[in-house]
Amino acid sequence: MNKLDGKSKDIVSENIRNLKELFPEVFSEGKIDFAKLQEELGEFTEKENERYNFTWNGKQEAKRIAQTPSTATLRPCKEESKDWETTQNLYIEGDNLEVLKLLQKSYHKKVKMIYIDPPYNTGKDFVYKDNFRDNIKNYMEQTGQIDSDGNRLSTNSDTNGRYHSDWLSMMYPRLKLARNLLKDDGVIFISIDDNEVANLRKLCDEIFGEDNYIQEIVWEKKFSPQNDAKYFSLNHEQILCYAKNKPLFSRKLLPMTSEQKARYKNPDNDERGVWQSDNLTVARMTEKDRYEIELPNGEKQFPTEGRSWGVSKEKFEELKNDNRIWFGANGSGVPRLKRFLSEIQQGIVPISIFYHSDVGHTQEASKEVKALFGDKKYFDYPKPMRLLKQILHIGINSNDVILDFFSGSATIAHSTMQLNSEDEGKRKYICVQLPEKTDKKSEAYKAGYKNICEIGKERIRRAGEKIIADNPDKDLSNLDIGFKVYKLDSSNIKEWDSSFDNLETNLLNAVDNIKSDRTSQDLLYEILLKYGLDLTLHVEELNIEGKTVYNIGNGALVVCLDDNITIEVVQAIAEFIKEQVVYDEEKKKRHARVVFKDKSFADTNVKTNAIQVLKQFDIDEVVSI
Repeated sequence: MNKLDGKSKDIVSENIRNLKELFPEVFSEGKIDFAKLQEELGEFTEKENERYNFTWNGKQEAKRIAQTPSTATLRPCKEESKDWETTQNLYIEGDNLEVLKLLQKSYHKKVKMIYIDPPYNTGKDFVYKDNFRDNIKNYMEQTGQIDSDGNRLSTNSDTNGRYHSDWLSMMYPRLKLARNLLKDDGVIFISIDDNEVANLRKLCDEIFGEDNYIQEIVWEKKFSPQNDAKYFSLNHEQILCYAKNKPLFSRKLLPMTSEQKARYKNPDNDERGVWQSDNLTVARMTEKDRYEIELPNGEKQFPTEGRSWGVSKEKFEELKNDNRIWFGANGSGVPRLKRFLSEIQQGIVPISIFYHSDVGHTQEASKEVKALFGDKKYFDYPKPMRLLKQILHIGINSNDVILDFFSGSATIAHSTMQLNSEDEGKRKYICVQLPEKTDKKSEAYKAGYKNICEIGKERIRRAGEKIIADNPDKDLSNLDIGFKVYKLDSSNIKEWDSSFDNLETNLLNAVDNIKSDRTSQDLLYEILLKYGLDLTLHVEELNIEGKTVYNIGNGALVVCLDDNITIEVVQAIAEFIKEQVVYDEEKKKRHARVVFKDKSFADTNVKTNAIQVLKQFDIDEVVSI
């Protein structure tokens, strides 16, 4: 039973409702655009710079966030990885905005395809809240889902006055940075629904260029109507596809299904292989092409009324002599053209509607995840593997890199491994996911999965093993079912604090500028990131003169982070590089970098002499951190 609120009539709210009925177009995100209202009332002002424009509250800050460099790093986590030494796949935990910034050097123009399934902005999903001033601190707060005052972060409710603006501000810098990672012939696919598809289309037109728009794909996500729908049963979602450079993008064909291949047979044992017959007539009346054909059984055959043969009489005789005409098994059938499987386009042109019968539906997707976790529902709204395999078929070659920076349940990783197992491909994935905490009431939390990343990583582990187990008769020894885990964190190097209040402490900290809780491995991979090296590169760990030395790229980068480095150690490292790296006669040096910790040297004399020793071996890029 409703209760009286004891308040008088809300005249302002009633006026706003009346105004909205009369002029719905002057409202944006619940606010009145008074300039538009003036125009609706017939009052126009001259605008010399009036032009088509797409903007929102917060767009300039979103641009600045995209351009602000990150001071964070990615810390290796071997204990949560699988096949660390050999895998080429990456799973990165962290705010994807910061991660995308950190990948700019190492993966610039190296990713062939991006697929993302971002929050749809339904009013119920978690939307990343970026902080222009200190996003790494902001990330630490978000992963606990509390703000700096200890308040829980809320979802982007549709009652929020900047409902669409907040979503656009979240998406803009991420897409802007992601574009840099795409190869020049690369492509991006973005899943979305009706809530933001119009805004996403405009956003992508701006970031990727409207000339690089490829297609809006409709995915039939449900196979039955929703009978309690108020207006229409919403049975589809959209997938937007943009190329980085449309003239360079080459769309791949989809593989033929077993049903389609089964239509091709070889009843006459033609040495050219299987074929299927095609109609030899066309729907036109051309007298010269309405000639008589004699069948092998002696009967005469003309095209049916209103049709002609599809080839001239001369061409027909040529095809007949080449055994490309089929008269039926007993030689009495209407002549038909033989089309050989080996001579036709080896695949199917994708269409803009993805039917659930071809690519799966939401129920199938849920079953795939539940099948790996003992029929438990640990994740909401995953995508079916058949859908992502179709996108992979269209967008990339068998040895390309695929990036998903809204990884969720890691369906893209599962789909990539599955497809590689089917065609012996070497596709590699990079998954990025914010470790959003699971609800304490959820089955996932009760099963020990405290955040979404834990579910995603476990899915990849189980999926890889299942693929191997499901194919006992297939040699999958070269299938990469591993992944390297990295976690976003603040830099391993202390930030200089110029405060005079703690000057003595700060000076002592500056002497040892590496954070006390960080390992040499942490520092090593920050060095790789800052140099722009691939995070899956093999790192050889050596012992030289009793010190741990990391060799990356056969001497291209040599890192020693131990303490008490003597001149003998430096000499031995130089000798090692000499054996590894070829001397460049033109530039008169070896293309090698050597990195030490600034405080590693036994004394200042060693540090000075180390540079001279390395120069004697034609190595002039020596760095200390």
